[in-house]
Amino acid sequence: MKVLIDPQILPGVTGGIAVAVQSLLQGLGQLEGPEEYCVIVDSDEQRSWLAPFLGGQQRLVLRPRPPQPGRARRLLSRVAQPVLARVRGAASAGGPRTVPTSEGFHESLGCDVVHFPTQDFILCALPMVYNPHDLQHLRYPQHFPPRLLAWRETIYPAGCHFAQTVVVGSQWVKDDVVRRYRTDPDKIQVIPEAAPTQAAGEPTPADLERLRSAYRLEGPFLLFPAVTWAHKNHLRLFEALARVRDASGPTLNLVCTGARYAPFWPRIEAGIRQYGLERQVRFLGYVPDADLRGLYRLASGLVFPSLYEASSLPIFEAWLDGLPVACSNTTALPEQVRDAGLLFDPTDVGAIAEALVRITADVDLRRDLRERGQERLKDFDLLRTAKAYRAVYRRAGGSPLTDEDRWLLDWDWMNGTRQRDERAAPDGSQRTRP
Repeated sequence: MKVLIDPQILPGVTGGIAVAVQSLLQGLGQLEGPEEYCVIVDSDEQRSWLAPFLGGQQRLVLRPRPPQPGRARRLLSRVAQPVLARVRGAASAGGPRTVPTSEGFHESLGCDVVHFPTQDFILCALPMVYNPHDLQHLRYPQHFPPRLLAWRETIYPAGCHFAQTVVVGSQWVKDDVVRRYRTDPDKIQVIPEAAPTQAAGEPTPADLERLRSAYRLEGPFLLFPAVTWAHKNHLRLFEALARVRDASGPTLNLVCTGARYAPFWPRIEAGIRQYGLERQVRFLGYVPDADLRGLYRLASGLVFPSLYEASSLPIFEAWLDGLPVACSNTTALPEQVRDAGLLFDPTDVGAIAEALVRITADVDLRRDLRERGQERLKDFDLLRTAKAYRAVYRRAGGSPLTDEDRWLLDWDWMNGTRQRDERAAPDGSQRTRP
C-alpha cells in the first residue's frame, strides 16, 4: 500500500500543526510494515526541512509548477461541483470560495490514499484523510482576517464532507465538527498527537548546565511554550504575574518559547512594559526539541492559560519530563488533562494568579501533579499515534486491517479504554485505566 501525504506547510513555521506533522512523519518512519509513504514538498528548502524526519520507506516528491491539467480534474469537476456549490453556500462572506481541485498530480503518483494533515485540502480522485485540527475561527472570529475566515469556511466544510476519514485530536473537537458542519460522527477518528519531544533524547546533567548558561536561566521559572497568537492569552498571564508580585507575593519568573507572531507581538511587548515585567519575563523564541526537553526539566511548572486548544502538545511534553501542569479549564483541555493538572479559568486574572502561587509554592500539590501527569501520559505515545494513522490509511485505502489496527481504531484515547470492551491491546499491554 502506498500513502501520499501532502503537508502544504512552509519551512520555519513553528506552530503546533507544523510540529505535529514532523512528529507524524517521524513516527511513521519508525514503523515496520509493507506501507510506502510519498510526502509532497513545494521547494528544495522544504525538502531539506522535512528530510531529517523521514525513514527508509518514505520519500519526498516535488510538486510540479505549474500543475498539468488531466482527466482526474475533469472527472472531479463534473462529479463534485454540485456538492461543492452546496458546501460553499455555508461559507462566510468576505473572500474567495474556491475549493482547490486536483490537476492530476496526486493521482499520477500511484498511491492508494492521500492524507492532508495541515488544514489545507485538495479534492482528489483518491480516498482522502483530512485534519481540520480545530474550529477556533468560529469561536474567536475576531482573531482572523475576513479572507482567512472565508477560506476556512470554504476548505473545512469541503474537507469534512469529501474525506473518507476526518482526524481530530480530541472528542471535544469531534463534537464541534459534528455540530458545526453536520459531519457524520462515524467518519471522524480521534487521534491525539502525543509529545513531539519524545523523539528527542533525554537531556543529561551536562546538557542542563549548558542550557542554563546558553539561555541565561537564573533561578526558578515557570515555562509557557506557545506562539504569540492572541488566543494564547499572554496578556492576562502577565497581569496575573504582576498581581502576585504586587500583593507582596513571590516574584515569579516566566520563560516563554515559540515563534513571535508579528501582528500580535507589539501588544506582547507593550504588556510587558505596562506591568513592569522586563526582569520577570523572557522570550527565547523557537528552540529545538532537545533544548525544549531541557527547559521542561529545569522549569518549576508549566503554565498554559490558552483560551482555545483542540489538544495541547506542551502539556504532553511537560508530563513526559515530569513537570507539574497548570492550565485553562476551557475547550478540550479538561478532557485531555482530567485530574493531572491544576485547572483555572483563563478569563479570570485572579484565578490565574492563584494557580501560579499554588503550583510554585505547594510542594505536595506539585508532587501529586507530577505523578498524575506521568500516569496520564501512559495513554499517549508517538508510535501508537503513528500506528493509529496507519490503521486509518489502511481502512481508507481498502487494505486488510490487523487486530492491532482494529483495536486502535476503537480506542477511546481520552478515557483510556476500549470503546466496546476492555481487552488487552494486541501488543500485550493492558490499557484499562480506572
